[in-house]
Amino acid sequence: MRVKDSATPAVTIAVHAPADARNGLPSAPSASIASPAARRVNGGLLLAALGVATFSLTFPATAWALEGLGPWSVTMCRMVLGGLVAGGCLLARRVPPPARRQLSGLLVVAGGAVIGFPLLTTLALRTSTTSHAAVVVGLLPLTTAAYSALRTRTRHPRAFWAAALTGAAVVIAFAVQQSGGRPTVSDLYLFASLLLCAAGYAEGGRLAREMPGWQVIGWALVLCLPVSVAGAAIALFHEPVALTGHAVAGLLWVAVGSQFVGMWVWYRGMGAIGVARASQLQLAQPLLTLVWSVLLLGERLTPAAPVAAVAVLVCIGVTQRAHR
Repeated sequence: MRVKDSATPAVTIAVHAPADARNGLPSAPSASIASPAARRVNGGLLLAALGVATFSLTFPATAWALEGLGPWSVTMCRMVLGGLVAGGCLLARRVPPPARRQLSGLLVVAGGAVIGFPLLTTLALRTSTTSHAAVVVGLLPLTTAAYSALRTRTRHPRAFWAAALTGAAVVIAFAVQQSGGRPTVSDLYLFASLLLCAAGYAEGGRLAREMPGWQVIGWALVLCLPVSVAGAAIALFHEPVALTGHAVAGLLWVAVGSQFVGMWVWYRGMGAIGVARASQLQLAQPLLTLVWSVLLLGERLTPAAPVAAVAVLVCIGVTQRAHR
């Protein structure tokens, strides 16, 4: 007996999708909403820019603090206050201690961004104007990018380095014009601070990929508390103290604003967009500081400042495009 095959015939459904003009394959539908990666980059840029804006007030605030405290007192007291705030936040959030493998990086952050840079720049500001210090420290983006490239063995496009070097050249020329071409002891302090801070920034940016940015600077500040408490006691005993409104406001800003909040958003931004890319945003920092030095300290802005501002902003744009 012959049995008739009753199987259901296969049905093919054609789905018409727009073809990719290059290879004829269906392309994915375009999305009007930015991808998570794009949102991460945009958010990182915003956080890094906020950190730069916060840091731009550091030198004027330090100048205010020096009106009532000595340089060692300013440095150690800002570390103590920042460490207490950071420690309180870590305790409130019940954050576990960092892993042993992260301690070496945190010590570099502490030595560079918490101790070295604040101390050396504060010593420099005893005899240097904030505007002069700002343009010298404008070399920080280049030193940070160079340290990060050596540390991580990362290669960057030639356009990135060309723009970074051009921006650094603009900053150097501006600094030379300010000082009359003769480096001072303050300049030596400032150049030394660049090397230490670059290491602290780069290591902090690397750690910010493993833990939240506020925990990076938070633990660095807490690790420094034994040194900072003892140092503050000694400094306050040996240096004159004459607290004024300016001195208190300046100390609070460098301790909480620059030392903790600013570093928090800065490291988080670097963790999102990378150390080298974020560091180039700092090319705008010395020019912002120049504005604050005029508004808050009454310093006179040189005619070269607007020209330098435009040149630096162009360099920032080039370095950002070099990463796309």
